[in-house]
Amino acid sequence: MRRFSQRNSLVTLSDINITPLLDLAFVLLIIFIITTPLLTQSLDLKLPKGGQREKAQLKKSDIRTVEISSTGFLKYEGHNATLDQIEKDLVRAHQANPKLVVYIRGDENVPYKFVAAVLNRCQRHGINQASLRTEFER
Repeated sequence: MRRFSQRNSLVTLSDINITPLLDLAFVLLIIFIITTPLLTQSLDLKLPKGGQREKAQLKKSDIRTVEISSTGFLKYEGHNATLDQIEKDLVRAHQANPKLVVYIRGDENVPYKFVAAVLNRCQRHGINQASLRTEFER
């Protein structure tokens, strides 16, 4: 009996246990699923109250969104941008798609000069369809 147990201890294990690897893969997958939406989050804006819902349905490809925080910080399509970068991209997009609509989401406490600057850049290049977004009253 003693010989058998000694012999058994000398045998090497040649199989790889993949259960811990699968557990790790599933944990990483869950982490990526949870954190991905947080990476593309827009600014935390408090939109002014009022306005009506749109009656015409627009295609997502016809809309560009500019967000302005209460401190004048700009985001374009979810990415940090300067006014000049936004202007260049809007001009390019308007040349490719004349039906382009610019959504301007400005915080209710943003100084009007920041909203006016975006509107001015749009009008300067013939982009006349701009929509100031508001929080709809229920």
